[in-house]
Amino acid sequence: MRVAAFTELTGPEGVSVIERETPEPGASEAVIDVEACSINRHDLWILDGDTPRVTDDDLPFVSGLDVAGTVREVGPDVRGVDPGDRVVLCPNETCGSCRYCREGPENLCERFSLFHGGLAEAARVPADRLLALPGGVTPVEAAAVPTAYMTAYHMFRRADVEAGDRAFVPGATGGVGVAAVQIADALGLEAVGTSSSGRKLDRVRELGLDRGIESADVDEIREAVDGPFEVVINHLGGEYTGLGQAVLRRGGTMAVCGRTAGGESTVGVTDLFLQHKRVVGSTMGTQGDLRRLLGLVADGEIDPVVDETYPLEETGAAFAAMRDRDQVGKLVVRPQ
Repeated sequence: MRVAAFTELTGPEGVSVIERETPEPGASEAVIDVEACSINRHDLWILDGDTPRVTDDDLPFVSGLDVAGTVREVGPDVRGVDPGDRVVLCPNETCGSCRYCREGPENLCERFSLFHGGLAEAARVPADRLLALPGGVTPVEAAAVPTAYMTAYHMFRRADVEAGDRAFVPGATGGVGVAAVQIADALGLEAVGTSSSGRKLDRVRELGLDRGIESADVDEIREAVDGPFEVVINHLGGEYTGLGQAVLRRGGTMAVCGRTAGGESTVGVTDLFLQHKRVVGSTMGTQGDLRRLLGLVADGEIDPVVDETYPLEETGAAFAAMRDRDQVGKLVVRPQ
């Protein structure tokens, strides 16, 4: 089978399509024919050599978390998943034995990790992490959901929002940003977002953004934004954390899930405790979150936004487009 492997940790030019043996399932595993795999900033960090999780010693490395397709084969201990099933993978990898795996939420698992291997014609996956695709949901739509939409949905859950609350989403035109806008709309929240591109903001307004601010300058945004907000969805980190704290209402919550704008932030401690604000970290979500999101997609409450699809041999071009930040929503590789 063909895989789009990272053969050098040098950015998009480090992707090569190579041959590997088609996997066979272990006792509790399934092999799926991958029809769609969306890419994420997480993959690009690996490709850029910007994470210690993958080094030159691991090459060639096949990334890809968000996998959808059709089950080809299952192991002898698998129940409830059969060849021919249309499925999407929850990419969470957990130990199954720590207190968080026992009591929840599972994404707090003490040894939490993520699946990799979806940028291939076939992938071997844990069968108990597969969810059936609801009728009418395509593999491309399904592959857009797990990382971006599950992450944004869990951030809103952590903030304990209610209909009528106001949400601030800096960087509203990326994968998590678009997901946050759509989920806010489905939950009955008012959403205000930012982008450096007026064209992309216009697209996100069509998806439910109530107000857009065209700027990437934190000081300009601070002057233009009409806070306060009950929740800030911060997938950028860096200086946007201080901005998010400044626009939170008394008792509001900022959930942080990324570091695209920088891995270090400054928090105003006095404002934090006097105003009873909360800054919480959030990684991915739970398999239950993903199941609920697939239901919202099937019911037409959320329409996953896919900017463009690419054949396997153009995976490097997909990562180049992600680096150029030219897309609105998700980029999806179609290995078949």
